[in-house]
Amino acid sequence: MAGIVETEHWIESAAGRLYAKSWAPDAKISLPPIILFHDSLGCIALWRDFPEPLAHSLGRQVIAYDRLGFGRSDARIDLLQQNFVALEAEEAVPLLCEQFSIRKFVACGHSVGGGMAVETAASFGERCDAVISIAAQAFVEERTLQGIRVAEQEFRSAETLARLARYHGSKTDWVLHAWIDTWLAPERAGWSLDPALEKLRCPVLAIHGDRDEYGSEAHPRRIAAGRGSLHILSDTGHSPHRERPGLVIKTIKDFLA
Repeated sequence: MAGIVETEHWIESAAGRLYAKSWAPDAKISLPPIILFHDSLGCIALWRDFPEPLAHSLGRQVIAYDRLGFGRSDARIDLLQQNFVALEAEEAVPLLCEQFSIRKFVACGHSVGGGMAVETAASFGERCDAVISIAAQAFVEERTLQGIRVAEQEFRSAETLARLARYHGSKTDWVLHAWIDTWLAPERAGWSLDPALEKLRCPVLAIHGDRDEYGSEAHPRRIAAGRGSLHILSDTGHSPHRERPGLVIKTIKDFLA
């Protein structure tokens, strides 16, 4: 798409290198960038062609990165801690802000990345202009756990596992178990975004599909309650930005305007 400059970046951290990409209008930018947080099995590549038209439509820089252990970032062998959603805001976001010289930003995340966007806004206060959650979970719901159990069975297929390996390579087993084992652990049951949501001081946009197999509409309603806008997309599943990209981009553009 003309007018968008795409660049790659490597960010050093104490635990390993993070891979990041940026899509930015080639004209002067005055608006804060959008930081994208991927889902539990995601990475930059799985945003597919969403970041570039988002940057073009909004006239903002869009930044995405592979969390440590995912995509092209360095591998990890440790188990995720149950506070991993909040830890991402504490450990990775400051590195992104330093790398890209970010003072203010918009936090946008898909699925568990939406929770990371909320935690980031809670941690960074006035530096975060807005939060956008896409199919995010706000608490542990049986529908979410059942969706993970179904996916666990599907990933017993070599073909299904191979599709995931195209994005994560030798890290695939770790990525899969980091998702399944963390969410299905009994100690996960009491987790919620409520403490972070109570700290938010910026507007919120919660986008959710009415056919989301990993969470009911209770999640976006809790995220948006008294804080901003709720958009339930009809005939849409867990990946609205891939299923209805044009509508999601328009919804984000209208919200930020």
